[in-house]
Amino acid sequence: MGKTTIIRKMEAEVSQKGVLAFYRDLENVRTPIEFVEVIREDVQSALSLRQRTAQGFLKLLSTLGGGEAAGVKLPEIAAPSWKRLLEVLITDLMREPAQTVVFFWDELPLMIYNIRNSSGEQTAMEVLDTLRALRQMHGSHLRMVFTGSIGLHNVLTSLKRAGYANDPTNDMLQEDVPPLDPGSAQELASQLIEGEQLNTPDPQHLARAIATAGNGMPFYIQHVVDRLTAIGSAIGAGQVEEVVQQFLCDPQDVLHLRYYRERIATYYTSAEQPLALAVLDVLAATSPAIGFSEIHSGIQANPKTADSEDEAVREILTLLQKDHYITRDSQGNYAFRSSFIQRYWRFARGVL
Repeated sequence: MGKTTIIRKMEAEVSQKGVLAFYRDLENVRTPIEFVEVIREDVQSALSLRQRTAQGFLKLLSTLGGGEAAGVKLPEIAAPSWKRLLEVLITDLMREPAQTVVFFWDELPLMIYNIRNSSGEQTAMEVLDTLRALRQMHGSHLRMVFTGSIGLHNVLTSLKRAGYANDPTNDMLQEDVPPLDPGSAQELASQLIEGEQLNTPDPQHLARAIATAGNGMPFYIQHVVDRLTAIGSAIGAGQVEEVVQQFLCDPQDVLHLRYYRERIATYYTSAEQPLALAVLDVLAATSPAIGFSEIHSGIQANPKTADSEDEAVREILTLLQKDHYITRDSQGNYAFRSSFIQRYWRFARGVL
């Protein structure tokens, strides 16, 4: 949560420093040639400002038998040559005068997932390898920031099962977006309380309650405050819990909490799904953190996972950590990363 807000802020800041920055949500891109199209659309304005065109790109497109005009999709005949078109387009952009270029690509893992489904594992692999090759070719002048609501590892795992041996992001730094620290979360809640002019006898006490209930997540904090604005009378900290309970029970799922269950069905294999659900069920019912042996005992009590081997459980625990469901402390104990999600899981799954 919060990744898009962060990268849009990064885009604005680096643009003020003379960096050529492009932001694009790739969620709906489903083929490599569509990827080339959106990049072409984004860089066209930058090239025009320099009184230049993508000359190499246009020349290559012409040889492929396609015309080119602003806003016109690339012809189908160009689709098999997407890789060369992408390479030439980026080369056109990176021509002198030298300038740092940053692509902020939101939901890139989902795009790779879509390409795998539409064009096959081999094509998805080639997209990732081509992007890495372009970064290597242009060095520090070309930067890419990938973000996604699913981890790139989810997609890479399926590609590796199909024989993909490369690590296409081993030249990139991986950053986690954590919750706000308690002080910042309370400050956000305080400003929202003031902005909404909530009627409360103790604004700071209310802000602390909201920040704590929201686990420091701005998305949750903002929704809790928004729901509190509908209360006409004076608001106390106790009503924060009532609002949270409403969200947990809400069939409309305003906070998109069902996503945490649905993504397991989408991105985990049929063999992994029962074990992942069993692990989360065990952790949902326990507090504080527990160790591997306790988790394994809980899994054995479930008929669907009673025969699970130790290594399979360890692999699932690692995968659930990568997917931000759970964390592991310095003593090796596991727990839900978010108590808010733990509460939802307990409620939705009927875990006592």
